[in-house]
Amino acid sequence: MAYERLLGLDMGEKRIGVAISDEMGMIASPLLTINAAGDVAGELRTLIERYGIARVIVGLPIGLSGREGPQAKTVRVAAEALAANLGIEFVYSDERLSSAVAEQAQIRQGTRRDKRKQNIDNIAAAVILQGYLDEQRWKIGR
Repeated sequence: MAYERLLGLDMGEKRIGVAISDEMGMIASPLLTINAAGDVAGELRTLIERYGIARVIVGLPIGLSGREGPQAKTVRVAAEALAANLGIEFVYSDERLSSAVAEQAQIRQGTRRDKRKQNIDNIAAAVILQGYLDEQRWKIGR
């Protein structure tokens, strides 16, 4: 079985959280946060080349009802533009509650409130990516 390294993105209006998988595709780890007003494509291109990324997993904000709203459309438009620019496959993954999970994880670790805001985006990206990795392993194991 061939293993691929993946990036996970939590795309926000101001910041984009970035996470990365290990070489085995088992564990997602927070990597960094990108300023959404900056050169997002350039920063992602650097990461893709540095780490040999095969695919990018993008958190899609789906409502608790299961429907996509305006925010999901905004994320899709931005992600499709990035995918075309970077020439790499982008896959969408449900990101429901990823920020809440990331916030709770930081609270349990005792992270101060001011530090939590700095880390929330890349931790949420790791939650999204880990969910995708787990889902893929579950599909293979069936």
